[in-house]
Amino acid sequence: MSKKIYIGTDSGATTTKFSAVWENGEAISTKLLQRPTSSEKGRAAVISGWIDGIGEFLAQNNLQWSQVHGVGLAIPGPYERYGVFGKTPNLPASFSGWDVYSDYSAALAKQAGRPLPLVVGNDGNYGGVAEARLARGGKKISVMMLMPGSGLGCAFVGADGLSLDGDTLAGMETGHAAAPLHLLGIKPFPCGCGRDWGCVEAYTTISGLPHLLAEKLLKYPGHELAKSTDSPKQKALSLRTRAQKGDALAVEIFDFQARAMGLLVANLTMTLDAGIVVIGGGLMDHESTTPEFRERYLRIIRETARPYLWAQQRDTIKIVPAVLGELSQAIGAALVALYQSRG
Repeated sequence: MSKKIYIGTDSGATTTKFSAVWENGEAISTKLLQRPTSSEKGRAAVISGWIDGIGEFLAQNNLQWSQVHGVGLAIPGPYERYGVFGKTPNLPASFSGWDVYSDYSAALAKQAGRPLPLVVGNDGNYGGVAEARLARGGKKISVMMLMPGSGLGCAFVGADGLSLDGDTLAGMETGHAAAPLHLLGIKPFPCGCGRDWGCVEAYTTISGLPHLLAEKLLKYPGHELAKSTDSPKQKALSLRTRAQKGDALAVEIFDFQARAMGLLVANLTMTLDAGIVVIGGGLMDHESTTPEFRERYLRIIRETARPYLWAQQRDTIKIVPAVLGELSQAIGAALVALYQSRG
C-alpha cells in the first residue's frame, strides 16, 4: 500500500512554493520548488499554477496523486471569512472577495478524481507551525515566529502545535500594529494596508526599504544610490548585498530594522509570553546571507528586546533563527492538513 502524503502550497504575490509531508510529519523533500504565482493573470491562472506545481512536485519525488490525502494552502491575510480573501495589500484588488477555498477545492477534486480535504490559512501562521515543530523538539513550549520578507509574517503556536488564528482569522496580523516611533526616532511611513500610524511592517521588511533608504540618503548624499537611475525597488533590493560588503548606509538600515524587530519581540513577549521566538524570512536565508550578517541582526534583536522583558523572561526566552528557510510556510500548510486529518 502506498504511503499517504499531505501537500503544502504557499502562495504569495509573486511566487508559490510547494512541499509535502509524510504521515509522521517529516518533510518529503527539502529541495525548494517554486513557480510564479501569476496573480497579474487572474484567478484561474493562479489556480492552474497551483495544480501544475503540485504535479511537478509529485513527479520530482516519484509520487502519485492517489497518495495525496490532504492539501494545505498558505496565503496572506486578512480574510472576509474562511478561505475568502479580504483586501490584501500585496495582491491585485480583484482578488478581494475571492472564495479561493471553493475554487481550489474544485480544481483539486478534478485533478485527483476525488474530493481532497483542503485547509486554508495565514501564511505566517503556517510557517510558525512548521518552525515550532522543530524548535520545541519534544517539549510542550509555545513558540512565536516573525518572518520579515515582502511583508511581515507573524505566528503564535501553542503547546498543541497549532497556530492562533483568532475569531475573524486575523490573529497575529502583528505587522500592521503600530511601531513605537518615539523609540525609533522616525516618522510614520505609509503601508499597503492603508493605516497611517506607522505599521511595524514598514520598518522591518522589504516593503519599507525604499522609505528607509530615502531617509538614510539624507545622511549620505554622496552615496552612489543617491545618483542611481534604478527604480526605488531595485535600489532597495540591492541593500542586503551591500550591507554584507560593509556599506555603511546599508548596515545602518538593517541595524535599524533589527531594533524595530527587537521592540516588536518585546511587545509580543509581554503579551503572549512565548518560550521561544523564531526569526525567519530572507534575512535568515543561509544561501543569500553570511553568518556574520545573521548573527549581527539577531544580536541587535536580543539586545533591544531584553530591557523591556520581565526579569524571568530575560533568563528563559530563546530567540533563534529559523531553519526551514523559504519552505517553512509550505511545510506548515502540509502539517496543518495532516493534523486536521487526525481530527
